Amino acid sequence: MRSLHFLYHELRPAKSRYSYVTPCEEFGTHCELFARLRGGGTENAFRPEVTFDDGHASDFTFARSILERHGLSATFFITAGWTGQRTGFMTWPQLRDLHAAGHRIGAHGMTHKLLTGCSAAELEVELQGARKRLEDGLGAAILTMSLPGGRANSRVFRACAEAGYKQIFTSVPRAESMREDPTIVGRLNLLGGTSVEWLERALDPGSGALLKLERVSRLKYAAKGMLGDRLYARLWAMGNRQEPETPEVGGTASEIPDSGASGL
Repeated sequence: MRSLHFLYHELRPAKSRYSYVTPCEEFGTHCELFARLRGGGTENAFRPEVTFDDGHASDFTFARSILERHGLSATFFITAGWTGQRTGFMTWPQLRDLHAAGHRIGAHGMTHKLLTGCSAAELEVELQGARKRLEDGLGAAILTMSLPGGRANSRVFRACAEAGYKQIFTSVPRAESMREDPTIVGRLNLLGGTSVEWLERALDPGSGALLKLERVSRLKYAAKGMLGDRLYARLWAMGNRQEPETPEVGGTASEIPDSGASGL
């Protein structure tokens, strides 16, 4: 059996034009599907797994209760330097509460810098520094890392291993074997407006939808390299209808999340 990890960012009670916001009601319908499939509703489907990036306050205020209502848990990858420091992101008490409730916590860097553009000193802060801050704040080992912007190369993977991470989560949409413990884990990024029917196709190995998404994702990654981070970030912001109040706007290209694959 194989699993398919889904990537979310922020939840809100109402719909938003910003693609990286998922309405709470919509997320609830996704969780209902995930719970049914995990309970054996469809033998041949990929097993769905839920992850969140960045550490938005909505992880605590909205996602936790919806997940637990459906008997699900998730992995939350936290930008350590934003915790308790940045408006709209979790406080340390909220993060500790989420962890105590049985949800898994991983790192998402210290400041969300794109790791492929970091110096050796910056990599140490983003990887080792983030891990230490989260471990000190939670009193628990942090062994998983989600790559900001999905940016990676052999140097980044090597630095993650040297920093003590056992699993590295990307934004390449692909299924993973549940019989192994993969070092590099792919995920399917979900944008607001994703229907249950769309998810059912992605979770059906026979549909070929996931293979198509993986091909599209690799083409997008190649485009990032050709365009450069700043130009790609501007195009990304236009295409995803980025809002002025989101923390990425006005920041550096390193703060722009990965656009992933957004259609079947």
